[in-house]
Amino acid sequence: MFGQPGLRTGSLFIVSRPSLRPRRILRAPVIDDEHPSSWRLIRAEMQRAVPESTWHQWLEPLTARRLQDGTLVVEAPDDIRPWVAARFGRLLQACSTAVLGPAAPVALVAPVSRAEVSDEIHPRADSGGPANAFNPRHTFEQFVIGDSNRLAHAAALAVAELPGLAYNPLFICGPPGLGKTHLLHSIANYVTAYGGGATVRYTTAEAFTNHFLGALHGHDVERFKAAYRGVDVLLVDDVQFLQAKVRTEQEFFHTFNALHQAGSQIVLTSDRLPRDLGEMEVRLRERFEAGLVTDVHAPDPSTRLTILRKRVQQDGIDAIDPGALELIAHRVSDNVRALEGALIRVVAFGSLTGRPVTAELTAEMLAGLYPELTARKKAATVEEIQARTAEAFGTSVEALVSSSRVGAVTWPRHVAMYLARELTDQTLPAIGRAFGGRNHTTVLHACRRTAERIAGDPDAFEAVRRLTASFGPGH
Repeated sequence: MFGQPGLRTGSLFIVSRPSLRPRRILRAPVIDDEHPSSWRLIRAEMQRAVPESTWHQWLEPLTARRLQDGTLVVEAPDDIRPWVAARFGRLLQACSTAVLGPAAPVALVAPVSRAEVSDEIHPRADSGGPANAFNPRHTFEQFVIGDSNRLAHAAALAVAELPGLAYNPLFICGPPGLGKTHLLHSIANYVTAYGGGATVRYTTAEAFTNHFLGALHGHDVERFKAAYRGVDVLLVDDVQFLQAKVRTEQEFFHTFNALHQAGSQIVLTSDRLPRDLGEMEVRLRERFEAGLVTDVHAPDPSTRLTILRKRVQQDGIDAIDPGALELIAHRVSDNVRALEGALIRVVAFGSLTGRPVTAELTAEMLAGLYPELTARKKAATVEEIQARTAEAFGTSVEALVSSSRVGAVTWPRHVAMYLARELTDQTLPAIGRAFGGRNHTTVLHACRRTAERIAGDPDAFEAVRRLTASFGPGH
């Protein structure tokens, strides 16, 4: 069955050909050199979705050969290819869809020879060339705006619309996984589409360094300079990695000056503010601070939920319980990358096991991803929270779950709902049912009102703090 060329299983193609003679097998490069590459992202999604032993035995040997006519061509060794296609085909397709979009089927093929590798074409995001060198999924339309990133998004859009005229340079800083690279690619895609032929180059500080060192060793520095100084927009990711690289810093300093004097737009990202780049030359830090410096923070729960909903819509994921998304948004607060990774793992597990993606399935999977969080949350139940809150505020559980709207009951009810969301695994609808059959929007409103009040009222903050502490360490 697996020997038939072009056999299709769903969106997964299995392609094999007879072996004419023994030969040395050479691994093909990944499908592009973007940092991180698309194939690395797909591999990361697969690794998160399966046990470690399964990953090493069946999926780690896979290698992407190319992206051809919208199809991701993946090679697998002959001895495991049939089993991978039959057992992990849907997972491979799901992870590819998550990174490349729903219109990218996967073809599973035999390894290639050295001669065949020489014929492959691998577009580089670092090339500053065609539009497909940039991640097509990273656009301003797909970027979810919240209080944590509103200024950074607005500034990025401004420089995309008016390169060199709005904020130059634009310096975006913040921890990894919060959308800085997304904004860089959004700028690149926007300028490529609407910039009237303006040239764009995206690179990372690491790639810039390697390119420069290669130019030095190859006596090709002038070509290197032309590649970076002859563009209208230069986008540099993770600029903090230029620190302590003296010759590279000097070259980047001159590149920066040449572009700025020519009116070209420069956009930089870093995991810290310019003033905190202590090992970098002062003159470079001063130039970074000469434009607009803005930052991004971890998204709040409502923004995280919007990100998940948009990802579900973008990937065409069907039949997922809204409670599952709420649980992921509530539990995974590190960064957007971790948030989307959790979603992919939950969806992949549901697909592999044939189980619907419910809140219960999600809680089971998140327990494996975040065991310390699960152990902490199991210390409290909604009933315990209701009882302790009622006692602390001098009311009764019956009053908390009643329809009464008097202030003496409404505030304790809001606090109890807030703590139920913070300290348990229960979804918003489940919490609402425990409070007299209220709907999830009422619970969400109560949580927001509580968060707003404790932010501005010291007495309210202290009352909630004491209640939280009463459930033991870790809360």
